[in-house]
Amino acid sequence: MNTLVDLLSLALIVAGSFFVLTAALGLVRLPDFFSRTHAPGVLDTLGAGLLLLGFALQLGFDLTLVKLALVLLFILITGPTAAHALARTALQIGVKPEVDGRDDRVAK
Repeated sequence: MNTLVDLLSLALIVAGSFFVLTAALGLVRLPDFFSRTHAPGVLDTLGAGLLLLGFALQLGFDLTLVKLALVLLFILITGPTAAHALARTALQIGVKPEVDGRDDRVAK
């Protein structure tokens, strides 16, 4: 039984690490501001959630599990909200999304 929990925890931690690294790569490699905002907003939230679930399985029932649950709740609320606020502000100041290979400079 303990081995099954360890394997599931390892799978969640590896998957979470993959998503966080993919988000970091997307932040660097994607073409325009809105794409670069979208990748971490979605993938970091998913990756951090998977990592925290993997850690929670390793901990078992403890006070630390409650703290991890609160951190997960905070990440689930703030990550997408921050990405949305950045994208909305960029639109309000005139940043245009890239279309057909054009860049995302501020509109004139």
